[in-house]
Amino acid sequence: MADIVRLGRQHLATHGAAALSLRAVARDLGVVSSAVYRYVESRDELLTLLLIDAFGELGDAVDAAVAQAPEDDHTARFRALGRAVREWALREPASYALLFGSPVPGYSAPAERTTGPGTRVIVSLIGILDAASRAGQLAVPAEGAPQLPPTLGRDLAAIRSEFGLDLPEELVARGVLVWSSLFGAVSFEVFNQYGPDTFHAPADLFDHHLAVLAGIAGLPAGASR
Repeated sequence: MADIVRLGRQHLATHGAAALSLRAVARDLGVVSSAVYRYVESRDELLTLLLIDAFGELGDAVDAAVAQAPEDDHTARFRALGRAVREWALREPASYALLFGSPVPGYSAPAERTTGPGTRVIVSLIGILDAASRAGQLAVPAEGAPQLPPTLGRDLAAIRSEFGLDLPEELVARGVLVWSSLFGAVSFEVFNQYGPDTFHAPADLFDHHLAVLAGIAGLPAGASR
């Protein structure tokens, strides 16, 4: 199984998810295709295994980075999380594209197997923001913040209840914005959406974005590094 997943990742990087083939994996393993089908029954199953493997690797990278930051420095932990996502994505662009790029035609990930691994980063982010709130270090927006529509308020209240959060709904909404913006910034860089010559110090741009997003989340200002 480890060899199948390893070769699947190589084929993913070379040919893309839509062209993934169990027969090609079997050929590189030096076995007949029927031997591979005893372990992985279809292309969709191989895609699921690759999703779980990539989500797990990303989650491990984020957890390791966050653990190195001081437990009471929530801004540092947030920045460690963001940098870990970016570094892993740039190191494994094909796997990142499988997780956060265009859907693979004809494939639907089984939620019962992929939701847990796929939510590790957002759960870590929620934990950082909630810990900051409980420590009194997450700022409530100033007067004049846009009022939440009632329908959105109900969704945010459900999220608060599901995760047992201390955050008020407005800060949960800001956390969602930070989450989507973080991955948007990473995707722009991985998929070269800025253009090849627009930014010559992309790491500095990303760190600046992290500082802005920390402020949106309500985290206290911290050192840039």
